[in-house]
Amino acid sequence: MNMTLRNFAATALTSAFLLSFGGNAMADSTDDIVNALVAKGVLTEEEGALLLKGRTGEKEAAEAKKASAVSAKYKDGLSFESGDGKFKAAINGRVHADYRFFDHNDNARNTPVVGVGNSIANSNGVTDTFDIRRARIGFKAAWKDYYEAEVVADLANSSTLDVGYLNVAWWKPVQFRFGQFKMPMNLEELTSSNNIDFMERSYVNALAPAKEIGLMVHGSPFKGVTYALAASNGSAKNAESDIREDGKDIIGRVTANFAEMMENKEMVLHAGASFSQGDLPQGTVGVNGRTEARGATFYTSPVLGNAAFSAIDRSRAGLEGAVAYGPFKVQAEWMQLNNDFKTLVRSYDLDTENWYAEALWSITGEAYADSYKNGVFGGLKPKNDFDPSTFKGGLWEVGARYSEFDASDYNTVGIAQGTTNDAGITTKAKGFAKAEAWTLGLKFLPTANTRLMLNYVMTDFNDVIGGATGGVVLNQKRVDDEKALIMRAQWMF
Repeated sequence: MNMTLRNFAATALTSAFLLSFGGNAMADSTDDIVNALVAKGVLTEEEGALLLKGRTGEKEAAEAKKASAVSAKYKDGLSFESGDGKFKAAINGRVHADYRFFDHNDNARNTPVVGVGNSIANSNGVTDTFDIRRARIGFKAAWKDYYEAEVVADLANSSTLDVGYLNVAWWKPVQFRFGQFKMPMNLEELTSSNNIDFMERSYVNALAPAKEIGLMVHGSPFKGVTYALAASNGSAKNAESDIREDGKDIIGRVTANFAEMMENKEMVLHAGASFSQGDLPQGTVGVNGRTEARGATFYTSPVLGNAAFSAIDRSRAGLEGAVAYGPFKVQAEWMQLNNDFKTLVRSYDLDTENWYAEALWSITGEAYADSYKNGVFGGLKPKNDFDPSTFKGGLWEVGARYSEFDASDYNTVGIAQGTTNDAGITTKAKGFAKAEAWTLGLKFLPTANTRLMLNYVMTDFNDVIGGATGGVVLNQKRVDDEKALIMRAQWMF
């Protein structure tokens, strides 16, 4: 009886002691104590096993609770993560607040032309303006190591869906994406608007597909190599403009970073090629040309009428390259857009060829290779945040870009303003068929989430369409160039 009472008392005291050390950090110590009591005969093996079983249940419950708990943290944005790391999510957003200033007075041809100015078909009104260029809010999540999804709302002009997709990666080299997302063709387009090198993308971007609804297979089968192949509606986001039964657009891109293949983490030696093939219903042929400062529309595309003989066969091809070493980067892209169609009068095979080349220098020494991953550049981050009390820190960058727009094929018989009539072309091409632009840029990042940008854009228009009644009228004056100073205050997370 005394032994039983003693064992009962020891068991009770041991249980109380164990309960007082319920944390996981003491699990090993409490197990050792139980084993020691069993070895000394204070507890029987059955009693020790019973206590250890209880401890095992407590530890499993604690681990399960820890795994299911969600914690929040802030690092360049607000993110969430489950205790087991199998669920991650982030709230993201951006606001790009711009000011654009244009000077159309410094031009030899910039004088009113009586009887001509009002008859020029390509007439614009361009004003200095404040603008909310982008305002978006989104949610991105990844779970079970295989699934990723993102939803982004565009709030700048109206509440519309900007991005919405599900990515399935059961096998990392062969992933599938469904929904509305960026099509895989243009390096500038695939670079987030938060991270593009200048305030606006180049003329090349005007030819490339952007966000469309479709399906994509993509991945990185080898170190330094990426591929993507997509099928889409071939029209703008949130839309299917072609309700005819068609083959949709097929869009593909492949890239290689030779520096990564050589395991050189200090450099980027990027090369890429892309293509697209599809068709369009009757309507606008090609793309309009607007200056890279978002000023004048210097070129207006022709329109193929519904009475035409066929739809438009549209194909695109692109080449891209970038070399980065330390705080220096050079980058270039070329793209051709071909439109092939027939009217009752004749057949047309029309090309638009645009290209750009740029050079950038991170004055404060940040390396561009640090921002490159899977065939795309991300954003540079300052080594140290800007301290307004000492005026030290932050990231400074300067850059220059030259780009060309060439739709000279459209200054031809039947298509262009002032040429032989073709009833299938209901609206003729107008303005200038060519433009060349220089952009000089200065960028300051006080923090990784903040950008202040200043760009000066000079554009010359060439190859007038329509002769004496062609060209461009801006603010009631005929012009053949544009100069603009544009500024942006940007916040993103």
